[in-house]
Amino acid sequence: MLLYPKAYFDKIQNITIQFLIKNKIKILILDVDNTLIDKEEILSEEVIKWTKDIKGQGVRLYILSNTNRKQKVKKVAEKLEIPYIHFAMKPFKRGFKKIQKIVNESPERIAVVGDQIFTDIIGGNRCNMFTILVDPIKEKDYWYTAWKRPIENRIKSKITKEK
Repeated sequence: MLLYPKAYFDKIQNITIQFLIKNKIKILILDVDNTLIDKEEILSEEVIKWTKDIKGQGVRLYILSNTNRKQKVKKVAEKLEIPYIHFAMKPFKRGFKKIQKIVNESPERIAVVGDQIFTDIIGGNRCNMFTILVDPIKEKDYWYTAWKRPIENRIKSKITKEK
């Protein structure tokens, strides 16, 4: 079903290389807002370390963000030294497919990681990619996201978090 991720973690840093190897994942498509950075645009040292560790294990990372604020996404991408696409219009397939074409990899080897079911998870599932839901970094959301959270929370209550 389009609404359900293949995996669910508390935070992005809990996604381990062992989990990715077990699921044959070679590429991670990462969301920015409330997945990598909080609403105040703070990129934590833990996230920086996690991206370095994952890249060091041979997993390729890409950012796919819905924000139209290119500078915000560019700043995060440059800090993490990974390519990005902004204004992706998730859950539409275009951005996901563009990255898939760039990396020349089958969708089953690509995981989409994000905090929103209605953008990241649905978009990744529509492209037959492995989807990983993470809890938002902070409870505080933008107005255009906040209204969806109660629906997402009902769905999350039916999903078991990975250890």
